[in-house]
Amino acid sequence: MRCRDAKDWLTAQRENDLVQSEDTALQEDLKNCSAYQTHEHYHQRTDFVPGSPTYRMFTSISTERIMQAVERQKRITEQLEDLRTQQRTRIARLRIFTPRFAAISYFSIGLISLSLLALLLFNTDIVVNVLESFGGVIDTLVTLAQYLQSGLALVLHEDWLLSAMALVLVIMMRLMRHPKEA
Repeated sequence: MRCRDAKDWLTAQRENDLVQSEDTALQEDLKNCSAYQTHEHYHQRTDFVPGSPTYRMFTSISTERIMQAVERQKRITEQLEDLRTQQRTRIARLRIFTPRFAAISYFSIGLISLSLLALLLFNTDIVVNVLESFGGVIDTLVTLAQYLQSGLALVLHEDWLLSAMALVLVIMMRLMRHPKEA
């Protein structure tokens, strides 16, 4: 028997294609062939290597575990759909803040400040009366601005306070972030 026949027979034996009578007859002929023994030894080593193409691993996974995995996947899909729906509703709520809305608000703030400037220039007595009535509020705002200025100066000059503020901001951003899709 030729070496090529030995390799063909070995492959057929592995795939269970041979009839039992042919199997015993060919096995007797191949016991004396050195090429067959080398080939057989090679296949015995590669049968147990997981990366080899002839390696076959038979696992038993119960139907119940498969069904649990399918149910878990359905729940995950439903959760993702819920998250997508929530995201769509949030985006729909934010649609009022369009570029047109930003432009209108920008121009209206400019118009209000220009009208206050015109009022200050042409009717100063009205502005003085309004400021006198809000005198206590303005004093409070000035005092708060001074405290804020001194607090910011302290934080900016002390590195550890600045680091602590940055840490607090990062933690707040992490807590307020939107859920990510998986």
